[in-house]
Amino acid sequence: MYCHQLQPPIEFLIRSSARRLPLTSQLRLDFNMEDALPKFARASHAGHVNRCLSGLPGSQVEVDSARLALGFYCLGALDLLGAIQTKTSETDRASWREWIWEQQTQGVHGTGFRPSPFETADSATPEPYSDYDGPHLIMTYTALLTLAILRDDFSKLDRAGLLKFVRACQQDNGSFSIVPGNGETDLRTLYCAFCICDMLGDWSGVNVEQALKFIGTCRTYEGGYGQASFCEASGGPTYIALASLHLAPRDKDTLPLTREQRNRSIHWLIHNQHESGGFCGRTEKPPADACYSFWCGAALKVLGAADLIDAESHASFIATCQFQFGGIAKVPNEHPDPYHTYLSIAALTLFPPHVPDGGP
Repeated sequence: MYCHQLQPPIEFLIRSSARRLPLTSQLRLDFNMEDALPKFARASHAGHVNRCLSGLPGSQVEVDSARLALGFYCLGALDLLGAIQTKTSETDRASWREWIWEQQTQGVHGTGFRPSPFETADSATPEPYSDYDGPHLIMTYTALLTLAILRDDFSKLDRAGLLKFVRACQQDNGSFSIVPGNGETDLRTLYCAFCICDMLGDWSGVNVEQALKFIGTCRTYEGGYGQASFCEASGGPTYIALASLHLAPRDKDTLPLTREQRNRSIHWLIHNQHESGGFCGRTEKPPADACYSFWCGAALKVLGAADLIDAESHASFIATCQFQFGGIAKVPNEHPDPYHTYLSIAALTLFPPHVPDGGP
């Protein structure tokens, strides 16, 4: 259900500065194209993620180690729906902010956020973290975005320590590990490092040139990108790679891709739109999955080619993935989860269907 939850959702359209972390945009999704699309169950989807914020069933205990990411998907969905103020109380928002800051941890490798207090008995201890309770690069990224959604002032953020942590995660080949010195190294963690530097407006913590070389090794002959070097191209890593190239500081006259590379990427991505209207993540690997609506669609947006997407058939596919009690599933007739709910709404934000004049 949450097999992809550690692959971070990306807010590539919302650039940031050292003074202002990115905020997700508001979204009006009331469309109901008569005889064409089922009604978008906006209130039910807000209810679904709100229920998930209150607690998940015991069957989902294995995702406790990614609690910060789950909170981001839920609050991100509410924010895109414009329901943060109406569906949550100020008391709850203050409590969530406080809990997130409790996950900020400091030590020899700098400062970051742990996924949750699942490996520590005392979440408020002033002692430096141990090897078993250190910060996590992807969860640090989701923590910052969630605090931005909750309109935090970031007065508690240790910026210097955060840059030190990012620097400690970079490997010799330009990639980044999820924790300093070891752990997974792939495009997800590189993207998170790039986002953190962009949000802080300070790239001194990374070797950008070496990181860009690593991105290049992940590109495939099809025009997509794999999770790491020599891996099969997939929609998620392709978006992350292109968004990272978009974020990286460079000379004004330097383009991240050649024209031929851009065209090949567009060709591969647009051919991943399935006859159902949704997107597949890999070449000739149906069925379509709602999360790839964002990964492939947003990649096309980065390349300036979102107009090639069939937005109406895409919206129809997302509509069929809606669950009767709220939330959006990966495919029709399955149970929903916060990850697919958030990414589906984000995709509709980027390329909404046309609503006729006079429509809702």
